[in-house]
Amino acid sequence: MIRVYLGLGANLGNPKQTLLDVMDELRQADFVSQLSCSSLYASKPMGPQDQPDYVNAVVGFFTELAPIPLLDTLQRIEADFGRVRGRRWGARTLDIDILLYGDQTVNTERLQIPHMGIEQREFVLVPLAEIAPDLDLPSGNSVKSLAQSISHNGLHRIAPAPSDHP
Repeated sequence: MIRVYLGLGANLGNPKQTLLDVMDELRQADFVSQLSCSSLYASKPMGPQDQPDYVNAVVGFFTELAPIPLLDTLQRIEADFGRVRGRRWGARTLDIDILLYGDQTVNTERLQIPHMGIEQREFVLVPLAEIAPDLDLPSGNSVKSLAQSISHNGLHRIAPAPSDHP
């Protein structure tokens, strides 16, 4: 079993409910074990500013899926939630990024792990530090110290972590 961390984001439809629904779907998925979920955070869009603010969260779990089958599965979930791939960093109903896959590095045309920019994105670092405060990134940098030192750029918590239930 490999410990995986995913970044979740949405800014179309009802993004808060979408992320809660995705967390619930992951909690019930047969490829997920021991799911932990961060609080939900509101953040400004990273790319074009002519779109609504995002709701973001991070989840962690153990899985036996290899990186590419995991990516395929997550992209199916995105599609199920109405994801249409348009402009880069554009508005979306759901975005799921594989942030970390154990301590492995993956660098293919389809997938880069650790996720590019993980150390510069407050909407990833703050919720990741919430569920994994003792985690060190493959670079050796502490998630907790990065989250404490990064500018929050208006990032704020909008809902507590969903309660764990069977």
